[in-house]
Amino acid sequence: MLAIRIALRYLFSKKSHNAVNILSLVSVVGVAVATAAMIIVLSVFNGFSDLAAGKLSRLDPDLMIVPVHGKIIDRADSIASIIALEEGVSLAAPQLREQALAVTADRQMPVTIQGITPEAARATDLHSIMLDGLPVVDIVDDTTSVVHGMPVTVLSVGVAIETGLRSGGGTAVNLYVPRRLGRINPANPMSAFRGDTLLVGGVYSVEQAEYDTDMMLVPLSTARRLLDYNNGEATSISVVAADPSQVNSLASRLSSILGPDYRVLDRLAQQQQAFNMIAVEKWVTLLMLAFILVITSFNIISAIYILRVEKEGNMNVLRAMGARPAMVRSIFAWQGRFITLAGGAIGLITGCGLTLLQQWGGVIKLSSGNPTLLAVDYYPVRLMQGDVAIVAGIVTAVALICSFIATRRS
Repeated sequence: MLAIRIALRYLFSKKSHNAVNILSLVSVVGVAVATAAMIIVLSVFNGFSDLAAGKLSRLDPDLMIVPVHGKIIDRADSIASIIALEEGVSLAAPQLREQALAVTADRQMPVTIQGITPEAARATDLHSIMLDGLPVVDIVDDTTSVVHGMPVTVLSVGVAIETGLRSGGGTAVNLYVPRRLGRINPANPMSAFRGDTLLVGGVYSVEQAEYDTDMMLVPLSTARRLLDYNNGEATSISVVAADPSQVNSLASRLSSILGPDYRVLDRLAQQQQAFNMIAVEKWVTLLMLAFILVITSFNIISAIYILRVEKEGNMNVLRAMGARPAMVRSIFAWQGRFITLAGGAIGLITGCGLTLLQQWGGVIKLSSGNPTLLAVDYYPVRLMQGDVAIVAGIVTAVALICSFIATRRS
């Protein structure tokens, strides 16, 4: 306790060397700024993660069942029929996703086709994201029409822009995929591909690059015919819950029913790659700011060294009175801890205060020439107790390290 009292007295007393006061003040400010920056940056990444979660694609089902091994689910139709009978399941339908080539009269581009059933298209929120046309993914069944039996596709906005296709007027697009089965005639290169012609029924946009860049929604039967899947195969099974609030319990129940060969993904898990990228950026940024905090702590070490020189006479008196070397080291160790922790406390309070001000008040706005293009009109932030605890732990660790280094040779 005596060492702490002496360290506190040295912290607030006037020093004969002005450099000690300046270095101490710079150290406190540096630690405070670095600590506040860590809190604010972590909260900003939390805000963007929440924004991404709120913008989950309306094309994603409540749950998606995918195989653990391989890419294809065999007998997907039968599995979907069994799942559809489970309590709490409104719809279970297979989906088939693969790469293809879209060709028009004068343009072509690689696309991702997603084969879905008409029931799945109606069960999703497809109508609310349509820019043009109708949310119809089906086979035209008008015996009086020249396009009788032709499949209808819905294009993403990226495909529509790249190919120049629009809905209506009998606009069609040709799809080609490499032939999966059978022999290929080298004299006829086109025999290596299977193709089909589809009517453009509409254009959608969900403001997510994964779905807006190159996606085409096609009837599941068309996708299977193109890819030579004739036994009910699919790459996934989409499940729509009857009660959205019971999705987690439904996922657990389906996991136990399906066994270890299948994974049941909720909406967050379906977009796991995007959230993993945000998390990696968040923690890499934290490490960079922590490194800046360590660099700032060198000022604390310098201040303690100068203070040791200034108080050498006082230390000699303490030694003459019987103070042990450990006590002398402890005085300056506590001095370094107090400087670091004071800066850390100021930084934590400032960072939390500014973050909550932005979180509740939206003080800092996002500027754009067209505000309607923005998902939010202010920087999204969210303060998390876990982040505050992590930053406080980093500051405490830096305080201990600084005090150890600065008193090692005392």
